[in-house]
Amino acid sequence: MSVQIFLQGKLLGIEEFLAAPIAAEGGIFEPETLFAGRSQWVALLAEILPRALLAELGLARILLGSSGGGQFMVVLPEESRPQAEAFLSAAGSDIARLSAERLRLTWAMTENLGDWSDVRKRLGEEMQRRRGTPAPATAASPFQPLPVLPAAEDAELFTALARGLRETASAGWSPETPAQPLLDSGKHTWSLTAAHDGIALARHSAPSDDSRSAAGVPVLAGRAAGRPAWGLLRGDVDSFGIRLRRAQTIEEHLQLSIMYKQFFAGELEVLCSMPEFWKRVTILYSGGDDFAVYGAWDALIALAREVQRLFRRFAEEHLRDFPGPEGKTITMALALARQPNVSLPSVYIQAGRALEQAKSAGKDCFHLFGRTLEWKHLADAADIKDTMARMIGEFGCPPQMINELGGFYRETPWTPDRAPGARGKQDRFDRPWRFHWRLNRLLGSTRDRELQKLRASLVTDLVGKNVAQWRLRPSGRVALEWARMQTEV
Repeated sequence: MSVQIFLQGKLLGIEEFLAAPIAAEGGIFEPETLFAGRSQWVALLAEILPRALLAELGLARILLGSSGGGQFMVVLPEESRPQAEAFLSAAGSDIARLSAERLRLTWAMTENLGDWSDVRKRLGEEMQRRRGTPAPATAASPFQPLPVLPAAEDAELFTALARGLRETASAGWSPETPAQPLLDSGKHTWSLTAAHDGIALARHSAPSDDSRSAAGVPVLAGRAAGRPAWGLLRGDVDSFGIRLRRAQTIEEHLQLSIMYKQFFAGELEVLCSMPEFWKRVTILYSGGDDFAVYGAWDALIALAREVQRLFRRFAEEHLRDFPGPEGKTITMALALARQPNVSLPSVYIQAGRALEQAKSAGKDCFHLFGRTLEWKHLADAADIKDTMARMIGEFGCPPQMINELGGFYRETPWTPDRAPGARGKQDRFDRPWRFHWRLNRLLGSTRDRELQKLRASLVTDLVGKNVAQWRLRPSGRVALEWARMQTEV
């Protein structure tokens, strides 16, 4: 009987590759389309390569353990080790060429001997050895500067992928182009729509006004309520790696990997097809434990709350037998375009930094409008925002009320073009009763009891009930900026 071996593959340098500057020669290629194509290329690689490897070796698809999210794992017979090494070497060389040496394919193999903890340790040590010696795996000199992306001949690949992947029915692979997924062609093909043996990939795109192509970011910004602005939402499961390392068996490891990937691929696709989202958001990618979506700013906030709600139910249903909080919460960050001509890659980088900031501050939270809130406090911010919007819309309160209340915070009012952390010298909050005084001066005397109740409730939500121990709540700051953008026409 042949000895089985585990093969684990990973794509390294994904963030560096996506954040690399784009040089569209002669203005032929749109930077937004190129960036989307590069993101989808990376997402497809981790799905196509393990399936193509099994197909080339003549092995059954059931040997595919997990795939997606920039990594994969397959089971092979010992006799297939040389062919697998040759296959991955060819694919790795092509990946390095297409990514200008920014993206690397690395892999590790070990025998299926001993407990899963021992197998996982051996895979990790081999992977670490390969990651620690990157120079032998690249054809370029390590002392030469990396070229600007993309090359003219490669830009067509990413552009065609971005424009065709949304509607294609299958993806394929051919040995002549080992790192280039093919749409509806290739020596081996796999369905993108089949539920069982196909590739699960979230690929919704908001249609343009004529429904002939994907809507660009200016169009998405125009579909926002209030201020015409767009943004990018990124989410990541908290301590996902720790949850995987705690798996006791290979079956448990694969079960967790597949469950998380199918959640993001399936739920995102369903959510974005709903009426409130389908024309206003576009999925950039969905991975094994993370995702990225861009679109109208207000739709992204609503989408984030819905994804968090569904993920909480998913964790309660499928992870209740797993001890510990790891992998059971999700953190997200929303970055808005600061200028009308800002590029999609720059907002993607900004959202990534905000996500890192939020995850370093805590878990199970949401970073937006320059603040990090726990999800339960985001609901409070939404209620405060609704109160202010109602006061302005139904009772005719002046929109300047938001600026007046924002002046009490020590930070200057947040705007998309304000640098993070900027502070105003004159913004002080020394006496909490000034809230009431300024609000009464702005709104004037009124006998409308409903408006009086809303005004009192608003102040209480911002500073708390105990005026002697006042504290401006972060949810209030988020609510102010949220209401400011919603009420601005």
